Amino acid sequence: MVYNVFNTSNMSQDTPNSPEVLKKNNVTVAGNRASEKTMIFVHGFGTDQTSWSRITPAFNNDYRIVLLDNVGAGKADPAAFVQNRYQRLEKYADDLLDVCDSLSLKNAILVGHSAGGMISVLSGIRAPEYFSKIVLLGASPRYLNDEHYLGGLTNTDIRDIYDAIQHNHWEWAINFSKIAMKNPDKPDLADHFARTIQEIPTDRILTVLHSILQTDYREEVSRLTIPTLIIQSQDDVFVPIQVAEFLHKKINGSQLEAIHASGHFPHISAPE
Repeated sequence: MVYNVFNTSNMSQDTPNSPEVLKKNNVTVAGNRASEKTMIFVHGFGTDQTSWSRITPAFNNDYRIVLLDNVGAGKADPAAFVQNRYQRLEKYADDLLDVCDSLSLKNAILVGHSAGGMISVLSGIRAPEYFSKIVLLGASPRYLNDEHYLGGLTNTDIRDIYDAIQHNHWEWAINFSKIAMKNPDKPDLADHFARTIQEIPTDRILTVLHSILQTDYREEVSRLTIPTLIIQSQDDVFVPIQVAEFLHKKINGSQLEAIHASGHFPHISAPE
């Protein structure tokens, strides 16, 4: 059974330990609510908490499942997305920690995909007492190539992305979704992802992508002390295997698992 946690109070009074925090991020508690074990799932760009729907059933019996929509995505409170606050991922980490505080979570397993992975890392560094383990799926501390570092994108690539979005948001979403999903035998997955992105206002997409593509957390990741599992699929155009290997090297005691799946969204295209 799934429970939405909500409140109709004024969102301007948003503080930790308040129901408004849970409404802000459209927090859902599912699975075994009586369990002492909790798993938290944090989605990445262009998706929302429903992206985990093919993964969470495997854990429903044994874990309390906490799902949320990052501000600016899904059914999170639209008024909460103030662009100048969300130009870096630290603000999303603030929101996640507020959710943990509001639900009085301790020693939870934190699972983050893509940008949600870096949000998880930043949260784990800042407040490790909330988490016992972290799982990073297709996560990257820096998408831009640098000397002796292959992030996957050049400055030209990023400019082209911004230009394409501004020129024709609708068409860019279709092309981007096909490349990101990279499962041509399952075109419905890319089609669904494209429709989701097309519903996001252009200015919001540009702000969110800025917080992802033009930030650099390579130094921060080495400060993570929580046991970490890094999962990386094959043929991920946005996160080369070299990025996963970099994270593995930087995060002391981490474990790296390369899985036989293609694209940037294996939890959607190959949940098994």
